[in-house]
Amino acid sequence: MEWLIFVVGNLKFLSEGYRLPIRKHDAANPASCRRRPHAVGTPAQPVRPAAPLVRSTQSLSSSPVALHRGRPPAGGHHRLERKRDRHRYRPLRRAWALRRTLYDPRPVPLWRGGGFGVRKVATVEQIQQITAPHLSYRHTDKPTPSKRNQARTASHTGALSDLRKHGLVENGGQLPGGDRLRNLTPMGLKAAARELGRPVGEMGDPARGAGRTGASHPMTVNEAVLALLRPKPDLSRLASEPADVRAAAQTAVDAPAGLGTLASYATEVALPATGTWSSPGRGGAQADIVITAPEDGVPLLFLEIDNCFESAQVLAAKIDKYMRFCRRKVKDVDGTERPMWRTRWWVPDGRHGDQPHPPLLLVFNRIGPRNPNTVIAQLAELTQRHWQGHDYDGGFHMYDGKLPIVVTGMKQLKEHGPAGAVFRRFGRPHNQTLLEAIGNPRREAHDARQRAEYAAHQREHQEELRRIAAQEKAAREASRPVCAGCGTRFTDERWKAIESAGWDAPRDTHPHLCDDCKQRAITAERQAEQAGYEHQEHDQAVPEQKAGGTWLSR
Repeated sequence: MEWLIFVVGNLKFLSEGYRLPIRKHDAANPASCRRRPHAVGTPAQPVRPAAPLVRSTQSLSSSPVALHRGRPPAGGHHRLERKRDRHRYRPLRRAWALRRTLYDPRPVPLWRGGGFGVRKVATVEQIQQITAPHLSYRHTDKPTPSKRNQARTASHTGALSDLRKHGLVENGGQLPGGDRLRNLTPMGLKAAARELGRPVGEMGDPARGAGRTGASHPMTVNEAVLALLRPKPDLSRLASEPADVRAAAQTAVDAPAGLGTLASYATEVALPATGTWSSPGRGGAQADIVITAPEDGVPLLFLEIDNCFESAQVLAAKIDKYMRFCRRKVKDVDGTERPMWRTRWWVPDGRHGDQPHPPLLLVFNRIGPRNPNTVIAQLAELTQRHWQGHDYDGGFHMYDGKLPIVVTGMKQLKEHGPAGAVFRRFGRPHNQTLLEAIGNPRREAHDARQRAEYAAHQREHQEELRRIAAQEKAAREASRPVCAGCGTRFTDERWKAIESAGWDAPRDTHPHLCDDCKQRAITAERQAEQAGYEHQEHDQAVPEQKAGGTWLSR
């Protein structure tokens, strides 16, 4: 299932009927007429000069590009002068623009993400359900389910046929019900690795021969991806459908969303206890599905699918391998030792003393002879040392260094999805939603209560501080000095000015007056002083005149 994202981009390209353009034609050497090299290294193969260049399902005899569609012009084919005759080869430019879009190494959007980039083996119907879920609500007028299914998957079937001609996809056999399986070739696997932006070593091996054994496990893995992803139909593409069809599609849109996008899923991921990621050694595990959807509250989740053929002892041995991998530590780029899984996936750091390993979800599909209820009970007992937490007085458990193990049934998962209360975590008595089961709700509730109590204590403390401040302010107002001149209370600045700042600081000349009265008092004192000085000068001048007399008195 590690190659589903790759195909849909190619589906759109090839289902439209586009063909790769011809480089050059030499009439003397027909073998020189080769296709442009494939984006993933497809070897160029000779083609006939008359091979179509544009839509093969549409007649282009009136198109300027028709000269490369039919017989060659006089003198043989020439190289397309697209820069000079850009307006003449608009369909061809559009095809190449689409081809560049398909092999853009940037993150793959969902409309391109439903082919074989994530699935190892898939049926055409499963590809359609992820790539174009709105088609599941079309063609309701067909008389039988087989005809409806055939009409809904016609474009995907044609596109896969084209991919098969290019050597990227091959038929993988048939299911007991008659559905044909499709899987990637090694060349297609390399193309999927480029499309996903992942190393080829992480893609696994092509799932050849899966159809010979019925492919029950790969099909169950595909069903689990669909049940967790829950793709929504595009209502704008169902505007012309009957009202009951639109209502059914609206119900699907209004249902709880799934986890992440298709790019959030990887399958058959090796979890090495020894060796490296690309060359794992013995003793490690292999996760059927790995989900990384931190935007939906699931930073990392391992999935193990069981068709009820394996015993509890076999599953316990697998869980031992998961624990061995989770406990493995390697040196990071900064020289410090970290868990190996943290060097590949991002997960928020847990709280000190409560850092569990990534959770493991076991999905039981009851098609085998074993009773899953019995197996689950035995498995919980056999693996208790791996998942049992430590009880604390606050009514919660802490799972530092433990592996959270969650179980559910495929039927319940398909019906309710990740938002339904159909998940049971080992050690807990009741079913929960997926987010609750892989988390620690009682610890979070305890922390929420502590935060609420702390916030209430802080509010009480702040209220007490405000009450004390109000009392101090009232006492200070009561002791505020009053101006002896006008009877008004001193301002804070005037009160501070009359207080002694130190033994060497100058003292205020009028400490019992406010600023206005002080200024008036100072002005009055200066005027009185000036008047006294003038009076004194006048008194000194009069005796002198009396003592000296005048010239008439002589």
